[in-house]
Amino acid sequence: MDAFCIAGNLGAKRLGEFLFQKQTRRNNRQIHKLSILKGSLRKRNQAPFEVKGFRLFDKVAYQGEEGFIFGRRSSGFFDIRRLDGTRISAGINYKKLRLLEKRRTYLTEIRKEVALPPLPEGRGLRA
Repeated sequence: MDAFCIAGNLGAKRLGEFLFQKQTRRNNRQIHKLSILKGSLRKRNQAPFEVKGFRLFDKVAYQGEEGFIFGRRSSGFFDIRRLDGTRISAGINYKKLRLLEKRRTYLTEIRKEVALPPLPEGRGLRA
């Protein structure tokens, strides 16, 4: 929208969609839990990095919808959400998921642009 205002061409045809990006963390710094178990064993605070071929923040498809893995369990079930936080599925099996894209620092999602009413004639930036 800013590009249309800067260019001054408010009558240009819009695509109807835009890219939404969100930056994600790369690591969870606390590797072990604070309390040490009997036998001097330290319990890991992190789940395995890769579970059944999927990682945290991978872009996946489930029943025609695209989402990102926000939670992984060692049993092979995943929490799938969109970037705005809407949950697609709280616990879905890895067999029903299809990997679209590996994780990156910036997650990208295509969103639909809300319809703006057309401006009346002579009511632009320079009117």
